[in-house]
Amino acid sequence: MASRMTKSQIMAELSKGWNVSKRESVEMYDAFLAIVYGEVKRCGEFVLPGIGKIAKKHRAARVGRNPATGATIQIPAKTVLKVAVSKAAKEALL
Repeated sequence: MASRMTKSQIMAELSKGWNVSKRESVEMYDAFLAIVYGEVKRCGEFVLPGIGKIAKKHRAARVGRNPATGATIQIPAKTVLKVAVSKAAKEALL
């Protein structure tokens, strides 16, 4: 199994592909992330065509079990992030 790319390797590839300096590629990447985070906060989801969707989802309160003792516990409601991979990405990668 090959090792994952580091952030600096990704930025180097982006700078080559975009024909800009590594510093500019980092700035553009950070600007893109700010757009993604802002859009998820604003409307609850962000779709990246060809890759997938990041969405906030409310998870209701529920009863769970402590695996060590078996005692029932109340798990509070919370908001979580869900990432769904697009059909095109699945077909391209699997």
